[in-house]
Amino acid sequence: QVHLVESGGGLVQAGGSLRLSCSASGRIFRINAMGWYRQAPGKQRDLVATITSGGSTDYADSVKGRFTISGDNAKNTVSLQMNSLKPDDTGIYYCYVNQQIGGLRAGSWGQGTQVTVSS
Repeated sequence: QVHLVESGGGLVQAGGSLRLSCSASGRIFRINAMGWYRQAPGKQRDLVATITSGGSTDYADSVKGRFTISGDNAKNTVSLQMNSLKPDDTGIYYCYVNQQIGGLRAGSWGQGTQVTVSS
């Protein structure tokens, strides 16, 4: 079973920056993609950014130009550099990994890390 550990969350003022990191360990199959989702209070969990093993990235419209996702296939890690943070970026950020297990794609989540942006 894969185990995801996130780090880097915290409290920051609007306009500031944070960097989130996630490391996958345990029984790891072929990783198709890793990414970050966030859940604001009272809202559903939404995509923030993903990166495939080939390096293709995808971002939510709300973070384009401000956030940058990067990954290290050799280390099974993914990071999210968040700049120009806004209060709307507040939420719990979850690391996500999509693995290929035989003919199936399987997703796993980390425990989440809190990001709070004050106005």
